[in-house]
Amino acid sequence: MVVALYAEFTVKPGAEARVAEMVRTLGTHVRAEPGNLEFVPFTEKSNPRHYFVYEIYRDENAFTAHISADYGTVFNAELGSLIEEDGSQLMFLEPLGET
Repeated sequence: MVVALYAEFTVKPGAEARVAEMVRTLGTHVRAEPGNLEFVPFTEKSNPRHYFVYEIYRDENAFTAHISADYGTVFNAELGSLIEEDGSQLMFLEPLGET
């Protein structure tokens, strides 16, 4: 079964350009993962410092590989000092299924 989630965070004032660059670089790495099906970052239209990243992985193994990647560890370590929250807020999603 797929693993779907979104991550959200709010960038501190003055860190907008750096975080945008970091997210673009991370996206390049994540989209190259064999088990990644979607990695789509957004910013809120009325608050461009608020990020929303939609992600889908083929299965639990693909997600485990994703969270174990060195580039993700580096990204999260730097991101921590550039956002208002203690870290990305993750919301795991479940398919609604057929009715």
